[in-house]
Amino acid sequence: MAGYGGARRGQAGRRSQAGAQRRGQGRERGKGNDSGRHNPVPSASKGTRNRTRGEGQEAARTRSRRRQGAAVDTARLVSLEALTTVRQDGGFANLVLPPMLDAARLDRRDAGFATALTYGTLRLQGRYDAIISRCVDRPLDRLDAVVLDVLRLGAHQLLGMRVATHGAVSATVDLATHAAGRGAAGLVNAVLRRISEKDLHQWLAELTEQAEDEVTALSSTQSHPVWVVKALRQALVGNGRPQEELPALLEADNTEPAVVLCARPGLISPEHLAKEAQTASHQPVRAGDRSPYALVLPGGDPGRIPAVRSSAAGVEDEGSQLMALVLSEAPLEGRDERWLDLCAGPGGKAALLGARAAQRGARLVANEVTAHRAQLVRASVRAVPEGVVEVRCGDGRLYGQDEAGRYDRVLVDAPCSGLGSLRRRPEARWRRQPSDVTELAGLQRELLASALAAVRVGGLVAYVTCSPHVLETELVVRDVVRRLERKGGGTEVLHAGDVATRVAPVPPAGADRPMLQLWPHLDGTDAMFCALLRRTA
Repeated sequence: MAGYGGARRGQAGRRSQAGAQRRGQGRERGKGNDSGRHNPVPSASKGTRNRTRGEGQEAARTRSRRRQGAAVDTARLVSLEALTTVRQDGGFANLVLPPMLDAARLDRRDAGFATALTYGTLRLQGRYDAIISRCVDRPLDRLDAVVLDVLRLGAHQLLGMRVATHGAVSATVDLATHAAGRGAAGLVNAVLRRISEKDLHQWLAELTEQAEDEVTALSSTQSHPVWVVKALRQALVGNGRPQEELPALLEADNTEPAVVLCARPGLISPEHLAKEAQTASHQPVRAGDRSPYALVLPGGDPGRIPAVRSSAAGVEDEGSQLMALVLSEAPLEGRDERWLDLCAGPGGKAALLGARAAQRGARLVANEVTAHRAQLVRASVRAVPEGVVEVRCGDGRLYGQDEAGRYDRVLVDAPCSGLGSLRRRPEARWRRQPSDVTELAGLQRELLASALAAVRVGGLVAYVTCSPHVLETELVVRDVVRRLERKGGGTEVLHAGDVATRVAPVPPAGADRPMLQLWPHLDGTDAMFCALLRRTA
């Protein structure tokens, strides 16, 4: 997903201006070190009741406990350390975990176990918290944060992985002894044994039966905050989908996504990339369904693939690829030389657009408001022929004023809540708040208005989000179009679904609608949205 100014999205927290950044930082500080659900509290020892809020105090207690010398499985310890870092530092698992795996020097099998354990526990945290709360004699916010993380890891091994009950309980108790002391290990042992008395189907049935209503039941069983469940239900209905699809959509969010590569056209062919990927991963590779340049791997480390290391190829969801292609492949009358990616970071779509621009004799300006993300864009486009892509660091809202009518095609990959990429950002669902959506609304409208001013008459603009939330998608587009019409500007909403049907090997499920919305449970992609607009006056 592209970035803009500090707005918090699927990959990192971001906002548009210094003032917005200060507000965002303040809100993050207000959440504390956890996801907003459980703050660090003292040891699970029954005699302890005073809260311990400082990270330094928690770290000191952990070091003290580790000196007790409990044996511990390294893969599980890495998972616990990753969860602790995500919780304390607000980190992202995809950035935190890989260096930890490298430092631990785990073999491929153990690294795969640690990765599945970490991501699965983060995704299903809400489900496991609901189950754990039925097996302890105190509110979860009275448990030590490290102990709660250990319990979540144990619950996932028992209910979400093929780990034998005895092995899961024994190894997790050892982990608790190592990280929190023998007193906490006793609690962990008792709770996990209670959890193991029922299988996942029985636990889900109990959670459903005891829930107040359907939304609450889905929130606990499918591990999504209540507000997200409601927002996704509204998004389905708003896009003409039956709300009965909601459980399948939530379940898709909880499914480990495949690794998807993009063979950037003119830089490497899909066939050549497939050979490199199969050699590096020793696993079968298949062609994608939604992008002609996509290759799907069942797993593995894409960093081992030479083309990925050279940026001739990239790791990019098929939905993201299709959004860029809707813009680049849509028919355009007249000049087609100047393209603009208004919010280019971290650079996946910019690299695909740049590769297509090189083939068509066009030039691309890839703009990113933050310097460090502009560097990511430069790394992504470095394999594109020199002189095709110009990376800039600037405010995308100024292009409509400073370079009015200059561009032929403009991509607005707007900052959004990232609710469409929850399967890839397992911790994001616990950090997002409803206020994030409304706070970003003004920025999204400003960026789209700027793009429509920066494009020439007859030129094309693609407004893209990695969110299906109605407040970030169709409502933004229709509001901006109405505002421009009142000022005498003319904008036509084209049929993005038609373009996607011509481009995609397999048409998306929602291709019959002018504004294209993809779905994880139907298309196997992130829930990307695209509106294709043409400036008419």
